[in-house]
Parts: sequence; C-alpha cells; structure tokens
Amino acid sequence: MRILVTGGAGYVGSTLTPMLLADGHHVRVMDTLLHDGQSLLGPWAHPEFEFTRSDISDSKAVRDALAGMDAVVHLAAIVGDPACAREPDLARRVNLEASLGLLEESKRAGVTRFVFASTCSNYGKMNDTLQYVDETSELRPVSLYAETKVGMERAMLGLSCPGMGTTVLRFATVFGVSPRMRFDLTVNEFTLELLTKKRLTVFGEQFWRPYIHVRDAARAIALVLSCSDSQVRGEVFNVGSTPENYQKGQLVNMILPYAPDAKIEFIHKEEDPRDYRVCFAKIRQRLGFDVMFDVNRGIREVARLVENGIIQETTATTYRN
Repeated sequence: MRILVTGGAGYVGSTLTPMLLADGHHVRVMDTLLHDGQSLLGPWAHPEFEFTRSDISDSKAVRDALAGMDAVVHLAAIVGDPACAREPDLARRVNLEASLGLLEESKRAGVTRFVFASTCSNYGKMNDTLQYVDETSELRPVSLYAETKVGMERAMLGLSCPGMGTTVLRFATVFGVSPRMRFDLTVNEFTLELLTKKRLTVFGEQFWRPYIHVRDAARAIALVLSCSDSQVRGEVFNVGSTPENYQKGQLVNMILPYAPDAKIEFIHKEEDPRDYRVCFAKIRQRLGFDVMFDVNRGIREVARLVENGIIQETTATTYRN
C-alpha cells in the first residue's frame, strides 16, 4: 500500500514508519517538525520513504500529500491535555477543523483506508471504578483534547463513503522508548524523575489508567491496515491490554526497585477529571491483537536509557509536548 502518515515524526509515528516500510509499504510522512525531525533519520534513506514538511491545516498541502495514496494514518495533533489547554484555539483548529478537512480530502482523493488515532481519555471519569469501560460505553470527555477527539470520531462514524473504510483506534496512555522520545508521559516521566532526582510527587495515586507500549501502539495500526476491509470498516477499537490497567501508586511501586533510595510524596486527591479502567477484549477477539511489551518492560528500557546517558539533556523541551 501507499500510506500517508500524518504526524509521522512524532512519538508513535516515528515508531510506526519504519515498521510499515519493513512490511513492504510505501510511506509518505507529513509533519511540521514541531519537535524537530531527528526521529526520521532511520528511515530517511529508505527507497520507499517520502517526506513533506507541511501542516494539515494547509488544504493545498493536504491535497498534494494525498496524491496517489491508498491509505491514511492520521496521527497529527496537538497531543495531550496540557498542550491543548495551553493553546486551545490551535488545538481546535488542528485536532478538529483540520482533521475534518483531511477526512473530506481523503474521501475526494480516493483513499480506501483511513485510520484515526483517538484516545481512551474520551471515557473521562467512570461512575464505578470497579467496572471496566468498553467501546459501547458512554464517552465523557473532560478535557479539550478529548473533546476534539470525540468530535472527530463522530464525524468519521457518521461519514457516508462506500469507497473509504474508516477505523477509530482509542489508545491507552502510551509509554516506552521511541525515536522521538517523550518524558512527559506518566510511565516515562515517573521513571526519569525517580532515577535522576531521587524524588517524586504523585497527585491522586488511586486513579486508574490503561497503558500501552509505543511499539504495540504502532503494531496495532499496522495490523488494522493489514486486515480485510470488512473486519475494520466503521469500527472502533480500544487499543491496549486489559491487565495493563494500573493506578499511579502501582506504577511507582513497579519503578522503585530501580531507585530504592528515592523519596515519594503522595498528595491525595478525591477529584480527578480522568479515572477509568478499560477493557480491550474487542481488538483481541476480533483481530487477534495482544501486547508484546508490558509496563515492566517499558520501565526497564526507559531506566536503561537514562542510566546509560543515551539522552544527555532529558529536561529539553523537545522531549515534552
């Protein structure tokens, strides 16, 4: 397939791109390089790799990027609650308006597959923390980031286009080492802080989140692209593993063996806008997907990255959204 990956220089995109190339696809990455482009050095010389430095808000650039493409993997976004809260107008323009424009242009361009990276944050806060939410559960977005993702989901699921199959992937919170490394994601951040500062303040240690390794997130996208249209058309899949739901306090206990002398301060909070446990049975049963890398594996590889000084300036803004 000829695949356009928007946001292909990002945390998930830079992991996905070489994976798709290895599977024999032609990959065109569209990215503004907001966090620089070193993450693309690996695939840069591959004969089936293309790059266009452009913004999905630019309709002409979108039309040019879509030319000749069979599939779109839409990852480009202002990612995360803090980034969206800091620049709300930009977040709405990119995550919703420009994404809707990309969807329509993809339809016009004759794209046959459109895979959208959404988030389990759409579930917001559970009524009953003893239960698990699934793809049929009510969406209760409590942040601008999640609101924009829900808006895009609804447009996709309401789209009438016999020629283009759309698939929504609601990802768990991602972790692990990527060519475009991030240290502002919970598992990565906690591991870095405990190893380098020997202290960590945790707010709301009892709140639940699901987690997925960045390579497993990329594997799920590649799997969806390889499936028959009838398996994934118009479907929503939570992407993760049901056993990989953890409370923040549990994550800390998993990391502490790497920093046994670290000091932890738990600040109890009764209210947190996000608190959810997610069931991932659908993607396992329908598509045969399961994770290869659990949170313990991710902690270990981030710890090794830090201990060996592979990244010198871990506080640099390029490693955070």
